[in-house]
Amino acid sequence: SRGVVVGFDTRGQEESGCSSLRWLAKLTAAVMLSRGVPVHLFSTFVPTPYVPYAVKKLGAASGVMITASHNPKEDNGYKVYWCNGAQIASPHDKEVLRCIEEQLEPWNASCWDEELVDNSSLRTDPLTQINSCYMEDLTSLCFHRDLNSSCTLKFVHSSFHGVGHDFVQRAFRVFGFAPPIPVPEQRDPDPNFSSVRCPNPEEGESVLELSLLLADRENARIVLATDPDADRLAVAERRGWKVFSGNELAALLGWWMFFNWKENHPDPADTESVYMLATTVSSKILQAFARIEGFHFEETLPGFKWIGNRIHELSKTGNRVIFAFEESIGFLCGSMVPEKDGVSAAVVVAEMAAYLQTKRLSLNQQLHNIYRTYGYHVSKTSYVTCNDPPTIQRIFSRIRNFDGDDSYPKACGGVRIVHVRDVTTGYDSSRPDLRSTLPVSRSSQMITFTLQNGVVATLRTSGTEPKIKYYTEFCAAPGQSDVSQLEEELRKVTVALLDEFLEPDKNHLIRRVV
Repeated sequence: SRGVVVGFDTRGQEESGCSSLRWLAKLTAAVMLSRGVPVHLFSTFVPTPYVPYAVKKLGAASGVMITASHNPKEDNGYKVYWCNGAQIASPHDKEVLRCIEEQLEPWNASCWDEELVDNSSLRTDPLTQINSCYMEDLTSLCFHRDLNSSCTLKFVHSSFHGVGHDFVQRAFRVFGFAPPIPVPEQRDPDPNFSSVRCPNPEEGESVLELSLLLADRENARIVLATDPDADRLAVAERRGWKVFSGNELAALLGWWMFFNWKENHPDPADTESVYMLATTVSSKILQAFARIEGFHFEETLPGFKWIGNRIHELSKTGNRVIFAFEESIGFLCGSMVPEKDGVSAAVVVAEMAAYLQTKRLSLNQQLHNIYRTYGYHVSKTSYVTCNDPPTIQRIFSRIRNFDGDDSYPKACGGVRIVHVRDVTTGYDSSRPDLRSTLPVSRSSQMITFTLQNGVVATLRTSGTEPKIKYYTEFCAAPGQSDVSQLEEELRKVTVALLDEFLEPDKNHLIRRVV
């Protein structure tokens, strides 16, 4: 009786036979309707965070978003949310798989009747209501509206041929800004992503070329780019064009959200219920904030589903998450939706830039102020591609038996490894009981090494692509300011991580050039 929310992106609307709307969203809705389940089907494409937001706002039983986010144009995907608005996790994901395996024979053709979607009284369109509610709730993240209306900064926005244009324009108006200048070649939906070699703004300057050229012509200082389903955000700033990494943006946004929290909650006792969250492969900068400022910081497994579910758990005990992120440019400012949200993050970054301009500071200058206060956190994130699953298994098995059976490496690049955490097996050498506090995740590979020199390095497999991802970070103490030395030490460890642990299988790997 509570119904299911169904949303979709813009993939395959014209050329592809497997469009998000016709072949996936409408058929999902038809199957539900054929069994008497109410369906809240959006009448047009929406950002991914609109689906979990609608699940919570409408009190729905679950939600489905049809999207492959920033994957290649040939891909599509089916993203499922539970009634708490977070992506499904255990035990619900396992129960879904069990039900699939028990019902391998498709139901009869009446379940796939698209006319049900057009004619059923159980089908509603939540677009107007959710648009209105979302934009109204967005004002809770607006701290300086008067300042915004007089802002002289110019912003450029690319929606990467996806859903983001209208929603980001609307969000800017809600905050009192003039709308950002859209990149015309990338403003409208295009399932072929015809102006970019890869529809992923996380790739940085190489895919932001049109945005940066437009910003130069328009004398705009900030470039904002949302990915095709508008749940991720990339940011660049003109001063020789600095493209911020996800970890750097998180340092800025984490500082900004806590700065405004303190302004509005001067009683230090209020901070005791404040949390920030990050996935474990992301920068530890929020942990450094928390040590000094007195709020709580927690890590989760990679993937925003873990953050979303943890937000739900914390809210039940009266705690409040004011910022969360994953290093792959996924940010959540506040907790109005338990999912990363590129629309809200874009306008929050704009307000932060407008405020800093009044202090004669750029985003990059403020980033260095943050690092001087809390310690420089220099990180490197990239990946190697491997299309041979047995090779991936062999690599991680070799690491787990590096110096004999059940013996992990003792050094990397000549630097002693002091702790090893293996989330795939549940092992953590830093714990008295040798058991990881993070949930065991046997379906993916992930091993983290903590080195004596302060570098933290992780190798893990991607959940959606044939990649081995690697993450390294040097977490320096406040006052340690020789950034070039930190970067060189991090570079040496990163090179050693690849050469020593992946090199024996180099013939099966394609390294990304960074």
